[in-house]
Amino acid sequence: MPHLTLEYTANLASADFDDLLLRLNEALVASGEFPEDHIKSRAVELATFRIGTQVETSAQRRGFVHVRLALHSGRSAQVKRGLSESLLGVFQHGNWPSGLDIQLCVEILDIDRESYSKLRLEPAT
Repeated sequence: MPHLTLEYTANLASADFDDLLLRLNEALVASGEFPEDHIKSRAVELATFRIGTQVETSAQRRGFVHVRLALHSGRSAQVKRGLSESLLGVFQHGNWPSGLDIQLCVEILDIDRESYSKLRLEPAT
């Protein structure tokens, strides 16, 4: 825990999402809330998307990145707000394509601790 899922529109594919995932993970470690090896992150390109009601030609001028951070329930609203702001701050230093209206957002979700299961398979020594 936590699970970080970054979704981005295909017209932003030129951005370095591997580097962005690393910087998001570093921000989570810096928060002191999670051990480094517990953070699992992934980036998913959205080939089909729509923002508002624009027609296809003008829709290519809009894009978005949505980060969903799922973590065990029980953290205060203040801690979750701090995590959200920290992750959003990482976006400000991104190398985004020019000429696009880009929306960047972060969502924090609680996962019920009682129903979450995890099994870790470590390499044999």
